[in-house]
Amino acid sequence: MPTITRRAPAVTFFVLALGGASFSLLQSLLNPVLPTIQRDLHTDQSTVSWVLIAWILSAAIATPLLGRLGDMIGKKRTFVLALSAVVLGSVLAALSPTIGVLILARVLQGLGGAVFPLSFGIIRDEFPGERVATAVGAMSAVIAVGSGVGVVLAGPIVAALDWRWLFWIPAIVSTITAALAHFIVPESPVRPGGRINWTAATLLAGWLVALLLPLSEASQWGWSSPLTISLLVLSAVLLAAWIAFEARSSNPVIDMRMMRRPAVWTVNLVALFFGGTMFAIFAFLPQFSQTPTSAGYGFGVNITGAGLLMLPMLVTMAIGGFVSGPLSKRIGFKTQLAVGASLVAVSALALAFFNTEAWQVALEAGVFGLGIGFVYSSMTSLIVQAVPSSQTGAASGMNANIRNIGGAIGTAVMTTIVTSHPQASGLPTASAYSTAFLVMGLIAVVAVAVSAAVPSANRVARVSRLELATQS
Repeated sequence: MPTITRRAPAVTFFVLALGGASFSLLQSLLNPVLPTIQRDLHTDQSTVSWVLIAWILSAAIATPLLGRLGDMIGKKRTFVLALSAVVLGSVLAALSPTIGVLILARVLQGLGGAVFPLSFGIIRDEFPGERVATAVGAMSAVIAVGSGVGVVLAGPIVAALDWRWLFWIPAIVSTITAALAHFIVPESPVRPGGRINWTAATLLAGWLVALLLPLSEASQWGWSSPLTISLLVLSAVLLAAWIAFEARSSNPVIDMRMMRRPAVWTVNLVALFFGGTMFAIFAFLPQFSQTPTSAGYGFGVNITGAGLLMLPMLVTMAIGGFVSGPLSKRIGFKTQLAVGASLVAVSALALAFFNTEAWQVALEAGVFGLGIGFVYSSMTSLIVQAVPSSQTGAASGMNANIRNIGGAIGTAVMTTIVTSHPQASGLPTASAYSTAFLVMGLIAVVAVAVSAAVPSANRVARVSRLELATQS
């Protein structure tokens, strides 16, 4: 099969979108069916939760490291490597005889997290400059929608087949995508080479694990437990050590000078707060909808019904992401970021006060999805514009990681609020959900405020020109 030249960016985009969609599905596909997996593999709730935790930890480590590796040795080569890990992990998961094997499989799948930053880097390398923003927006929409589609598809797939097909389908799609990428996607035109700084990589992995593990298990361990506190303190120490080491290193994994750029740190801070609201509502809105009406709230729907209530969110998410690039010629990405974060905040706050009717939740989910579409697209575009092409993978990888860290924090906070003071039946109270949605809305309001500090495109361009002049 002949290699398609760089004159076919649309074909390249199709392959990247296929890879991004297949991996992003794995973010949410399993959440609704954990009880089924728990029963079939004869395990308990605490152990089955590691199906999610193992994936989160693996993706957190792999996303920036493999993004950096792609910048060094070639984004296409690393993209195929990441997809191969998804294939291997998915096949192993589909065949898992025990919960231990399934957890190991999820670790392998998590390595595919690098697909996201590598895709954005390839788009920047291969697309004409005037089409990069539109392509980045469309790719962001694919990733965002894929993350939500899992909630909608999980129920019908399990009902028609069984939960193991939640892995066979990504395995098949990722295999096809990896083969297409090998033959179709051009290799990076600039590959500076180099080597991974393993001390920096170890410190990065250490503070991420030490932070995300207690956040994922806080509801089980307790926020005041010695293990939770010890790991959070360890994460702070390792984070400080990592920053100090990277700042002095001539071969950093993540360039601290890049991370200090106003256009980078401000967008990353927005990502932290935005991720907190987005992932928490992704996780709990289906649970809220499935609550039996006898609890005094909820709609008593099954997994498929909860997914249908999320459908407006997926539609508007796609709309927001796909129109973001073309719209940027009239409304800049900074403004889109603020508008998107505002829509997320408004919809989360509305969920706190208006949630007694299914149509209210569906409408609020639609507004929420539109905000996510704009934020995802504009955030990635701002990061891509703010860094050199040789750092696109590492920079967008860290942005995705910071968003996921925010998601872990937001989900942990919402879990604590929702599960505190349950009813006699063991179900959460209506007021607990309302309080949790209110807190998530306020977190999104902070994201709106931070977005005001993001530099304008003209200022970013001036800084970039000044840096180039200084280097020359």
